[in-house]
Amino acid sequence: MVSRAEEDRIETATFGGGCFWGVEEAFRTIRGVTKTTAGYMGGTTPDPTYEMVCTGRTGHAEVVQVEFDPNLIEYQALLAIFFSHHDPTSLNRQGPDVGEQYRSVIFFHTPVQEEEARRMIQDLDQSERFRGPIQTAVVHASRFYPAEKYHQQYLVKHGRSGCHL
Repeated sequence: MVSRAEEDRIETATFGGGCFWGVEEAFRTIRGVTKTTAGYMGGTTPDPTYEMVCTGRTGHAEVVQVEFDPNLIEYQALLAIFFSHHDPTSLNRQGPDVGEQYRSVIFFHTPVQEEEARRMIQDLDQSERFRGPIQTAVVHASRFYPAEKYHQQYLVKHGRSGCHL
């Protein structure tokens, strides 16, 4: 159980890097991450379902909302994990998953998160770590809609350790 004092330290980060199953698994067991929730963000349709988002007509991205203790893990470390677990140079596509709902996106919750995300993208582009320019969008967080229960910790429930990427 998290105490009230610990709860006050918890911050939120939201990342979209293709199918949310793999993104959630990348963060789920990281020290300092207190909770991960697969869901949808960035669209215009209220209360989207998985079936609606899959049509590509809601504008939502599949995302993972990460709650973390900044005393145990810094936001910059979360960004590094995010960029190491998907292809940020691919526009609206991750592996066989194609469509705007699979876009690479960082939804920032604070001006500091926005600044750190933009700086990391600039640094990564300059480092030439990736073969092409980073396509990851940096967008102000909007309303988060948790995905259906069967999507939460999907890979763990099905005895898998990762996705196809």
